[in-house]
Amino acid sequence: MASRVRRATFRSTELQLLVAPSLLMIVGLLTIFLAGRGEVGWAWSDIWVSLVYVGAMIGISLSFGLVGFRGDQVILPVTLTLAGFGLLMIQRLQADLTALDEGYAGLAERQLLYLSIGLGLMWFTVVVFRHLHLLQRFKYSALMLSLGMMVATVLFGREVYGAKLYIAIGPLQAQPSEIAKVGLVLFLAAYLEDKRELMGASYRLGPLTLPPLPYLFPMVLMWAACLMILVLQNDLGTALLFFGIFVTMLYVASGRIVYVSVALVSFMGACWLAYRAFGRIGIRVQNWLDPWQDPLDTGLQQVQSDYAMAAGGFFGTGLGLGQPWRIPIVETDYVFSLIGEELGAIGTLSVLALVFTLVVRGYVIALTRADGYARFVAVGLSTILGFQTLIIVGGVVRLLPLTGITLPFISYGGSSLLTNFIIVGLLLHISGLPAREEGGAT
Repeated sequence: MASRVRRATFRSTELQLLVAPSLLMIVGLLTIFLAGRGEVGWAWSDIWVSLVYVGAMIGISLSFGLVGFRGDQVILPVTLTLAGFGLLMIQRLQADLTALDEGYAGLAERQLLYLSIGLGLMWFTVVVFRHLHLLQRFKYSALMLSLGMMVATVLFGREVYGAKLYIAIGPLQAQPSEIAKVGLVLFLAAYLEDKRELMGASYRLGPLTLPPLPYLFPMVLMWAACLMILVLQNDLGTALLFFGIFVTMLYVASGRIVYVSVALVSFMGACWLAYRAFGRIGIRVQNWLDPWQDPLDTGLQQVQSDYAMAAGGFFGTGLGLGQPWRIPIVETDYVFSLIGEELGAIGTLSVLALVFTLVVRGYVIALTRADGYARFVAVGLSTILGFQTLIIVGGVVRLLPLTGITLPFISYGGSSLLTNFIIVGLLLHISGLPAREEGGAT
């Protein structure tokens, strides 16, 4: 078990893979500062953040080895590459955005602070936290805490661009729905593990074959409550994400495609009703279909994003040489457009490949663990990262209406970054648990 005495080990694969994010940080920051100054030459002050980040990466890997952690050796390098890349993008944006609004001063420093805290939370989850099943025991507490945070956001939240997403805590503000999605996964994983054998069962009522409704009802009620609260918040992106988590985990537990079909039909009906009932959703759909209807107001973000992606082409304009300041709220909603403009298709596809690798490793961990609860948690957490990326990237490139959630590890935002590092910490923790005998270790 995870609590057994563990001998020190050397994580050679992980350390070798950390070369990539190390070079990315050093070369990337130098490029940004050189482009900003417009002249050749550098100083140690240009790369001290990179050197500290590289030292932290190596230190985390060595500490994992010292405590005998034998879990996955790919997840950490991929995560730190994404997080480092995100820090580079925020650093690149800071000068341009501060020139327009002094409120953006210190943007990169704040992101670096969130990143440092996130690394600490991830390390704690892997090295110190040893009893995953404590979370299973308190599944209803996780559910009530998640619902409570979202209700508090509806009642006391600060409205930003028409949505109540944040709660102010002194000078700080937090986005409760970020941690609520992890609480939802912990509840669903525990409930589905407890009722797993019943989820795939059915009973007959005359000529009809029905699913085990008494066991499905609590989950459906919980899911409906979450979605209703999110609709009241106007947090449509998280509502879509919650839907994806629920359907994926239910299908994994039951293996019944009928659940997915019913959920999709219900969701499409709910989307149609929301489109008719809520003006903000209607505007989002109109901007998705034709942002040129109002290119100077409601369609401005999407129009400028389209221009930026087109300007980037395959190779991009070069890091620090684009015009991201033309896109409103580029640091959160449209950071993917910045990548497309300055690094081109090579940059955007590289980011998607890294996220895809992270999600696949999470699903592999789920498939190969012996513990049922751990498997469900790994599936849910991996689904969060995958669906969240799909939703925001789909919105930027107009495959979906834009919903305003963050690109994992890259967009600016403390709540999102901290939650994503907790997710990675839990995935690493689960990867260190015993594997199925027939599956072997990853």
